[in-house]
Amino acid sequence: MSTILRRALLYVPGSNARMLEKSKALKVDCISYDLEDSVTPALKSLARENIRKLLLTPRPEGVRERAVRINSVGSGLAEEDLRVVLQAGGSVDTIVVPKVEGPGDIKFISDILTHHESLLLTTPSSKPIQILALIESARSLLSLPKICSPHHTSSTRLSGLIFAAEDYALDLNLTRTPSLLEMLYARQSLVTAAAAHKLSAIDLVCTDYKDTGEGGPLARECRDGVGMGFTGKQVIHPSQVAVCEELFRPAWERVVWAVRVVVASEVAEREGRGAWTLDGRMIDAPVVGIARLVVKNAELAGMDTQSLREKYRDVVPE
Repeated sequence: MSTILRRALLYVPGSNARMLEKSKALKVDCISYDLEDSVTPALKSLARENIRKLLLTPRPEGVRERAVRINSVGSGLAEEDLRVVLQAGGSVDTIVVPKVEGPGDIKFISDILTHHESLLLTTPSSKPIQILALIESARSLLSLPKICSPHHTSSTRLSGLIFAAEDYALDLNLTRTPSLLEMLYARQSLVTAAAAHKLSAIDLVCTDYKDTGEGGPLARECRDGVGMGFTGKQVIHPSQVAVCEELFRPAWERVVWAVRVVVASEVAEREGRGAWTLDGRMIDAPVVGIARLVVKNAELAGMDTQSLREKYRDVVPE
């Protein structure tokens, strides 16, 4: 699984100077400054320049990752998008590529990024710009094995997959319902591909951005996404960020369970026990693996697992 924390990925329109300015004060795992769907064709040039200028300002303290969603390779606008925004030097962490239809789209963007980095004379230790791929159609869904494969893309930049539900629904002529059952196959396919290639899996947008209550659609979709294996969620309004980042962080009770399992597993390994019991439940290698993943995700989210290890250091298999 990707070690980059992307519990919430917030889109900010590149053509809206007011929103761009306000974004400097936000606290969010990932901001994606947008050149695609939220920007009309007449404002593309303005949006590019707005984003370039913003990226030249100091990185906001509350933002872990700064990304730019460019236009699709098929639009003919992607190259100009990159030419302008990459003038900001090393300020861009990630490029979000929409409407990825096959491995050729990833290779095209990756080749441009490689050329750009060669001009900057980056050192081997410099962090390369990452790519997030938006999966938006039946064709792209069926192409996931090749899209995720460095062998087919000639690139190791791909860092995550994003499910674009509205475009997917349009492509298949689906009607989106609150249950999201019509999206089940696509979402599970994306999560499976992401897990197989150790990528982030970022879930669909909750279009009802006003109801952020505990029982509202955003919270419900977050819990559903967590249970399905997604690592984060796209958001379109700052009010959605806190809910997503809270719910895509492991629950404290689950972290406690995971730490206890990990501590006890270390004893079991020394004793040569492949399967054992804790709290009346059987624990074997897959369960230990899940527990270690929970601990890892908790640490990425800034949770104090070390104090829990100390508290439960005497836990042993039953």
